[in-house]
Amino acid sequence: MLLLLWDSISFQMLLIFLTVFLLVADYLKRRKPKNYPPSPLALPFIGHLYLLDLKDPTKAMQKLTEKYGDIFNIDMGSTSFLLVSGQQLIKEVLVNKGEDFIDRPDFPIEQYVFSSKGLISSNGLLWKQQRRFALSTLRTFGLGKRSLEERIQEECRYLVDAFGEEQGSPFNPHFQLTNAVSNIICSITFGNRFEYHDEDFQKLLHLLEETVRLHGTIAAQLYPSFPTIMKLLPGSHQTILKNWKVMKGFVMERIERHKEAGTPSESRDFIDSYLQEMAKGDSSKIFQEENLVACVLDLLFAGTETTSTTLRWALLYMTLHPEIQARVQSEIDVVIGQMRQPALEDRDKMPYTNAVIHEVQRIGNIIPFNVPRAPTKDTVVGGYTIPKGTFTVISLSSLMFDKNEWETPHTFNPGHFLKDGQFQKRELFIPFSMGKRACLGEVMARSELFLFFTALLQKFTFQPPPGTTYSLKPKLGITMAPEPYKICAVPR
Repeated sequence: MLLLLWDSISFQMLLIFLTVFLLVADYLKRRKPKNYPPSPLALPFIGHLYLLDLKDPTKAMQKLTEKYGDIFNIDMGSTSFLLVSGQQLIKEVLVNKGEDFIDRPDFPIEQYVFSSKGLISSNGLLWKQQRRFALSTLRTFGLGKRSLEERIQEECRYLVDAFGEEQGSPFNPHFQLTNAVSNIICSITFGNRFEYHDEDFQKLLHLLEETVRLHGTIAAQLYPSFPTIMKLLPGSHQTILKNWKVMKGFVMERIERHKEAGTPSESRDFIDSYLQEMAKGDSSKIFQEENLVACVLDLLFAGTETTSTTLRWALLYMTLHPEIQARVQSEIDVVIGQMRQPALEDRDKMPYTNAVIHEVQRIGNIIPFNVPRAPTKDTVVGGYTIPKGTFTVISLSSLMFDKNEWETPHTFNPGHFLKDGQFQKRELFIPFSMGKRACLGEVMARSELFLFFTALLQKFTFQPPPGTTYSLKPKLGITMAPEPYKICAVPR
């Protein structure tokens, strides 16, 4: 009987049935709870992909914000997330309800690499203990102390020498800046710095740069929306996974060297300290080698990419604005002179230079959507009900370019951070995020930005090679970086 019934069903009927079934299943999956934030019209299976410009997501999100408000829902394939904008709601999520929004949602690519371990992707007790240990260990090795400042100053000398070797000829400063910045976190993590001509470390930095850049490709952006399909397809997402595997191998090799050379009673760096914690044997699943690898990769990435990218923007803006560069150099000459190195104690005496660095961070806006959060329980934001685990994205762009806060939001203007000639803080300026999951390396990053920037402008004037035209359109990746460029570092 069943066979006869099956034979009587035409192919067309079967196709219609399957289509209706899939449409109903997709509708039920996308159905939102009562009192959920608004959402544009979603198409079956692809959601709101038709509204998004994957080459310039910040502009697309800005248009949607203007239409749907400071909190709304977006579906990208199988991934659904909330976008939160504006000072009031961002403060509510990150600070007032920071405990509710303290978790990270799952990222398919990062899950493959880190398996919810480390400092960035972990949650709960694991995250709390890893972060507490990392902060304590970073302080032990100089965070916030004179010893870290001296370490940065030493690296500044190496960087100035490297720029001087170019003899004023056009060059791309990308990997010299990246190597210099990375050496600070490497000296804390691995116990040593790497020479700028170290081939193995240069390969690692190029892998890191490629991985950051490839996260901005369409294939990588589609991976979280259609992970089951994308896993089977070739593309940039496969290169990302391969690169992370190589970088994990680099870290694991360093850990093995520490095991072979280390002594239980002496801690030379972060890896030694972590291995000693593992040796105590009473930390159950918290302090294990998989977590150590993930923590080191997190420190290496966070301690390298964001600061070096900001410095690349800084040199580009100085080259484009010679009058601002000259004013910074004048302040350096008055406060520091040419005979000694810049020191952190100089910062308070240099309001204009400090304002320029802050303006680079604002307009560079290198992490426009922060690092996503997820509530640990059902909660309410802006009067809307947000279920536990909702993928929540914070639009830092809405703060950095708020036309009601900044006089010229889309123009490079150090005056945004000056009042009566003195440096002034701005409440909407939060490039390191806020709350308990704010960047744990903020103090170090601020120190690096000031010392590297002033050390370079003390010794060089940056100019464009003849006939050069620069683009300020950012290159999309994990961070928003400038397009590759060449400059001339002319000795002063």
